[in-house]
Amino acid sequence: MFNALVLEQEEGKTLAAIKQLDLSDLPDEDVLVEVSYSSLNYKDGLAVTGTGKIVHSFPMVPGIDLAGVVKESRDPAFQPGDQVIMTGWSVGERYWGGYSQYARLKPEWLVKMPQGMDAAKAMTIGTAGLTAMLCVMALEDGGITPDSGTVVVTGAAGGVGSVAVAILSKLGYTVAGVTGRESTHDYLRGLGATELLSREEMAEKARPLEKQRWAGAIDTVGDAILARVLAEMDYRGTVAACGLAGGYKLPTTVMPFILRNVRLQGVDSVMCPIDIRTEAWNRLLSDLPAKALGEISNVVGLSELPQAAADIVDGKIQGRTLVDPNK
Repeated sequence: MFNALVLEQEEGKTLAAIKQLDLSDLPDEDVLVEVSYSSLNYKDGLAVTGTGKIVHSFPMVPGIDLAGVVKESRDPAFQPGDQVIMTGWSVGERYWGGYSQYARLKPEWLVKMPQGMDAAKAMTIGTAGLTAMLCVMALEDGGITPDSGTVVVTGAAGGVGSVAVAILSKLGYTVAGVTGRESTHDYLRGLGATELLSREEMAEKARPLEKQRWAGAIDTVGDAILARVLAEMDYRGTVAACGLAGGYKLPTTVMPFILRNVRLQGVDSVMCPIDIRTEAWNRLLSDLPAKALGEISNVVGLSELPQAAADIVDGKIQGRTLVDPNK
């Protein structure tokens, strides 16, 4: 028997409770993993509190990511003792996730832990860090090098943006950060941003084409800010778009694409193919400065998760919260 946080729904209300489960209660997938750590993301907070329509069926073990050790495997790609990472694939939403001492998972969801990384570091990086690395790789695929010019990162103080700033800086890029909070300026300069722009400035309505300013861009915001970024791109610039914190609409024209040969590359970490995902995790080991991981503000056990989930939804948590299901 082992412990798991299980979500059930009664009369439209989501209820979270720790339950003792048997291995036979787990989904019939090929790889059994003993979970070392998961983490608490905003999406997890929405799921556990029932605030957002995250969970597709009940009962559900939430937790959109996990890291741990393989205990049993019916797939030859994984052997008992292998350390693995799992993020994405709708785990914790459609499939049972990481808030459990054990999880059964599909082998195609798993990445082997890079040598030199451990479960705690992997979960500190988490989905946000993986997404940032994929965005940097998208710029590289678009031919953007440190010699190309300045790369702008929108939502620079957020989880994805701050990691992207740090990686780009370490790789030798000149980085401009867009943020709505002046209080984050010193933090972003410490990560390597050399130019800082206000959210208000970048949200002003753009003409179809503006003065060329950016060789590349990583956008986590969408809407009017992404429209301005596109209008300000250099000829043959590349924009990696991964978020919609500012809205899902894109009030722009075809002009940047057909007159400046700009590339808009979408970036998704949830369904990212395993070969690219594996490359990204290995790159994170070498290209992500330790200072970008931020502060691990807390490590909580399963019994503390419901309150922690409510706190993250209410904006009361600063830094990363790791989840130790064995605590």
